[in-house]
Amino acid sequence: MNIHTVKGAKQTMDLNQIWHQFIVHLLNNDEITQASIKKFTGIPFIYIHYHPAPNDDGKLSLLIKKAASLSMRGKQLHCETIFVRQEEHLYVFRHRFYVPQKKMFCCGNLCPDCILYRS
Repeated sequence: MNIHTVKGAKQTMDLNQIWHQFIVHLLNNDEITQASIKKFTGIPFIYIHYHPAPNDDGKLSLLIKKAASLSMRGKQLHCETIFVRQEEHLYVFRHRFYVPQKKMFCCGNLCPDCILYRS
């Protein structure tokens, strides 16, 4: 995966480091035996080998959200996860980390959505 850097309000973060932490947090769960990231046409997909306990519907989505939130802690990032497909114990999701699109500073151009107008 190529190195991407995103400038936050107070720090520069390396997205490769965020992705690495995300995979490590995923693998800390007993039900997940393998997790990897593959990019196709610039879109990251996560491949997860998941062996759920009986009557554990929907737990994988929670595990992904928890791992993503732990990886993004202290950073101005959001994430989006979309289920793609499943083959037996292999689950595929489209997953991305992104910077929010709202303005975070005043540029001085008297924009109608200026941060100075927020209450």
